[in-house]
Parts: sequence; C-alpha cells; structure tokens
Amino acid sequence: MKPLHGIRIADFTVHNAGPFCTHLLSQLGAEVIKIESAMRPDAFRKPHPVYGRMGPATFDQVASTKLSVRINLKKPEGVVLAKKLVAISDIAAESFRPGVIGRLGLGFDDLKAVKPDIIMLCVSSSGQNGPDRHFAGYAPLFGAWGGLGEMTGYADGPPVEMRHVMDHTVGMNSAVAVLAALQRRRATGAGGLVDVSAREVASSLLGEALLLAAAGQEPHRIGNDHLAMAPHGVYPAQGEDRWVAIAVATDAEWQALAGIIGEYRVPAQAGISGDGALQRPEAPAFAGALAGDARFARAADRHANRAALDPIVSAWTATLPADDIAAMLQAAGVAAHASWTTPEIAADPHLRARGAICEVQEPDGKHRAAVGVPMRLSKGPEIGIHRGTPGLGEDEDYVYGELLGMTRGERQALEESEVIY
Repeated sequence: MKPLHGIRIADFTVHNAGPFCTHLLSQLGAEVIKIESAMRPDAFRKPHPVYGRMGPATFDQVASTKLSVRINLKKPEGVVLAKKLVAISDIAAESFRPGVIGRLGLGFDDLKAVKPDIIMLCVSSSGQNGPDRHFAGYAPLFGAWGGLGEMTGYADGPPVEMRHVMDHTVGMNSAVAVLAALQRRRATGAGGLVDVSAREVASSLLGEALLLAAAGQEPHRIGNDHLAMAPHGVYPAQGEDRWVAIAVATDAEWQALAGIIGEYRVPAQAGISGDGALQRPEAPAFAGALAGDARFARAADRHANRAALDPIVSAWTATLPADDIAAMLQAAGVAAHASWTTPEIAADPHLRARGAICEVQEPDGKHRAAVGVPMRLSKGPEIGIHRGTPGLGEDEDYVYGELLGMTRGERQALEESEVIY
C-alpha cells in the first residue's frame, strides 16, 4: 500500500496553495475528492494562456490523481451533501478567506458534528485569528507581506515577486501539518483544526535575516552575492543568454577553480595581466598568477575583493559553454552547474529516470508529461501521479454511487435541482 492508503480528503481548496497540499497527499496515496461546481469551478480550471499553452496548465499541476464531484454549496441541500462526504472522510481542506467556510455552514464546529474526529485544514493569507485575519492574498502578496520579497533581488533593485514557489511552499508546510495531525489522531483519537498562514510561512523562510532584524540590525537583499562565499553567483557563459552558477566555499575549492582559469589567458581588462582574447595556449603567460594572487588567497580576502574577482571569473566563463564549465568544475570538486531553462529540465534524463518528470494518461486517453512527487520511498508501491486531471464531475458514479450509496434517481433529482451542478 502507498503510505496514505485508506485516508480520504474532502477537498474544498481553490487556486494553488491549498490544492498543492492535497495534491502532494494524493501522490502519497490519499484519496482526494475535489469539490467544485459548474457555477463556480476552481479558477485555475478555466483555460488561460499559461506557459505558452491555451489550457489549464496551472490546474493540471495540482489536480492530477484527484477525484472530481460537483456540489453547489450555495444550496442548503448542497451543504448537506458536502457533509455526507465529510462524514466518510478523514480530512476536510479549505483555502477560502477566514469566515467564508463557516458562513457556508461547513466550519470546523459544523464538521465535527458529523465527524467528531475530523481533521480540518484551513489555509489562508494571515491565519484564522488575529487582527489581519480578514485580509485576502495571493502568492506575490504572501512573499511581500512575509518579507521574503524584500530579501529577494539585487541590492540596487526592487523587491522581487515570489509566485508559484510561495504557493507551493505553503502547500508543503500544510501537508506536513496535516500529517502531524493524522499522527496525533492515531495516538489520541482526537481530530483538530490545522491553521496555516501563508504570510507566516514566508516569514519563516527568512531565517537569519529575521533574527538579525529582531536584534536591531537591518539586513538587505544581496542578489546573487553571498555573505561569506566568493566567487558566488551566476556568470555569463558562451552563447546567447547562457549562464552558469558557481559557488566556492573553501580555499581548496578556490585553488582548484583558479588553477583551471589559470590554464587560459584572460583579457587585461578583466584584472589579470594577459593579452588578447581568452584562449588556451601551450604555455599560458600568466599560469599560476591567479592562484597566487594575494587579493584572493583566503575566503575573507576573496569576499572583500569580490568586485575585482567577479569580472575575472566572468571573462573566463563567457568563452566556454555552460555545460563544459560545470563538468570541469564538478570534476575538480567545485560546485557549479548550468542555469537550465525549463525545456532542458523537462528533457533531463536523470529526472525522468527518477520519475520526477513522468507520463500520465489523461481522461481523453492521451499521455502527457507531468511533474512527479519529489521524494522516493524504499518500500511499497511507487508513489506519485497515477492518473491525469479529472474532468469536472468525472468521478460521481464512484463517489455518489459506491461511497455514499445514492441511487440514480436520488442523484438525478439533485441534478435537476442544481445541487449536483
């Protein structure tokens, strides 16, 4: 069995952060029943041009492996039907603004009445209590409000919006909290409310910057720079808009990098005596000069003189393909890799071999690429995506017929009254 086999989730979440949480849990084996209606489908289900595709790509990434049913929660009978689903579920998850789910009659107290040990996940911008609980928010706001945006970007530029990474991080934190609540219920028999604040997730990622601020200091964004390492950053490589990331942590790594650069001539304007275009001669005119340069001898020296060091590294990287640079440096024990484009990542044989990029069958029978779960377990069946994005209401025969035992006539009556709609 998959780790969460037998766990059922009534999923009222919308957009991205909450759905990503239930998406992760579904890949671990939970049966996730996504609740929508034709009147109010998930906003991300609607086709829109994302990533160059006129289709719900944003929805696909968080809806695969889930089941889909229609319930009109604006109808009292729809709320009754939703409660029937909750009564046979272990977890109910929602991501509306605080107070909305309660006004629908599906708040935590309402659900406890039909399922005393229910675990309810509430994902929101600022949490279920506190003076800012009523604020709405989306991913860029979470990062901005939580301080992560202010610490991201170049020192002389504006803060950088944090988009999907923020939603997904909120979803991962939510999944961990839900698993903790499941373990507590296993030990005590008690359910509970799991309250996740997106802005608090963002603030938790600030780490030492937040601690420094609490101590009276004022950290600043540093772009690709590092507080101690040099060289550290993304450097231009050969070709249009090609880049390579390099991070040197120790003096030994620096000597290895300097030795490789020292096999080449670099232009004089880069900061080392040399002549002409960068090339690889039989006897380099300045072999060993960089490795022995006192400005870069120790980590503290390199960091203090990084304004002089970065142009030297850039002058070397700009003449070679990014993958070649990475291969040379990795072989010498220096952390480096080309800054890959998304097509390069999608085609990566390593990710495909591990199932991080996989193929799933959609309801139309076609097979499409999907982003798999980023973890592996040594025992049991393979976790991850086993089916594509469900069509709206695709699984109602199973959910309403098999799980709830409703007759065809009962379902038809609810469809005619637009409760199942």
